[in-house]
Amino acid sequence: MLSAMKPLVFSTVAGRTWMWICLAACGFLLGERAMADTQDALPKGSVVRVVDDEHGWGLLLNGKPYFINGAGGQQHLQELVEAGGNSIRTWGANHAGEILDRAHVLGLTVTVGIWLGHERHQFDYGDADAVSRQLEEARRFVELYKDHPALLMWGLGNEAEGDGNNPLVWKAINDLARMTKEVDPHHPTMTVIAEIGGEKIENLRRYCPDIDVLGINSYGGMPSLGARVLEAGLDRPYIITEFGPLGQWEVGKTPWGVPIEQNSTQKAGFCAEGYNYSIVGQPGRCLGGYVFNWGTKQEVTPTWYSLFLDDGSSTEMVDVMTRFWTGAWPANRTPSIKNMEVPSVDLNHLKAGSQCRARVDAEDPEGDELDLHWVVQSESADRKSGGDFEQTPPTHPQAILSENGREVVFRAPTQPGGYRLFVYIRDGHGHVATANLPFFVEP
Repeated sequence: MLSAMKPLVFSTVAGRTWMWICLAACGFLLGERAMADTQDALPKGSVVRVVDDEHGWGLLLNGKPYFINGAGGQQHLQELVEAGGNSIRTWGANHAGEILDRAHVLGLTVTVGIWLGHERHQFDYGDADAVSRQLEEARRFVELYKDHPALLMWGLGNEAEGDGNNPLVWKAINDLARMTKEVDPHHPTMTVIAEIGGEKIENLRRYCPDIDVLGINSYGGMPSLGARVLEAGLDRPYIITEFGPLGQWEVGKTPWGVPIEQNSTQKAGFCAEGYNYSIVGQPGRCLGGYVFNWGTKQEVTPTWYSLFLDDGSSTEMVDVMTRFWTGAWPANRTPSIKNMEVPSVDLNHLKAGSQCRARVDAEDPEGDELDLHWVVQSESADRKSGGDFEQTPPTHPQAILSENGREVVFRAPTQPGGYRLFVYIRDGHGHVATANLPFFVEP
């Protein structure tokens, strides 16, 4: 039986056919591997590019032009979307995953901040080990969140430059930017500085070639920032990463040294002037901005930077941002304040227990009935620099003796020291106007 079997022989045609089948199979397997490698190389999340063309600098998000209509903070995100906002900014990467997820559901992007040490907090940029640990911690954050679809860019530090004169700080920032680009080539790098005075722009240019965008926190300087950036010769685009009312360091002070806060209508007007000139008025140079603070924050007072109160009421600055972002005012607008005063009284020298009468001149664009609430609050005894956390000072409800429409009678507390008289004016539609006057009770 075995001897009768014939050997298996392929004809020339059959052999050639078999060879091509084998080659095709190998090619298919190699193609599959190449395709898999290509898929691994493709970004899993968003792709953001800084571009420079005949129109100047711009942002592309997944290939489409993108201008930042942003807010600093993590509160009231639904209200941000309704106001026409499209992005939020954080200062550190804590809870970044949760924030990115919430933002993505709402269609918002996130500039994820990575907090860097400040020399005023005793971080030593001359300590190579501390700087290395900081870089490795940043690397962990970048690796963790680089593929999230809501990620817009990386904010490496917030005002970490201090006075801007330490080259070691700038070099550490650039090392972080270079590392970030290696780990995540699909999102720009930005560092955030406090205004642009001194040698900050020059040192950025000298030491930080790997920073794609400059973030600038600007308050009183907002109306002139666009011109000053141009004059300083900034060689890359900028984003105004914090803007809002005049800062407490930029306003007049009482004889006993406390800053005098703008009322909510004054803040809205000032913010509109700065936004109009230094953000939308600088196409091809400014990539957008983040208004501060899209939430509630105690800093000097509970109202200084807060676009919302604890009860969710929004201020007139939200109306202004809605107008810029959507091209239209909200259907119902916030009350405005013309003036607040305590007539015929020297607020710098009140006697303990003395009675005073205050009044406010306010109106509502739709003629809504207004509800006024007056509060006497101690001057902050927990003043910090750089926006660090502050305790909210106590209020004194017993100091309000009577309220009659837009007037109030209040009694100066018996304890000597500084206080403020606040008024909160609500329209019944979720909006509030605010103002306060500081006063001093003498011993």
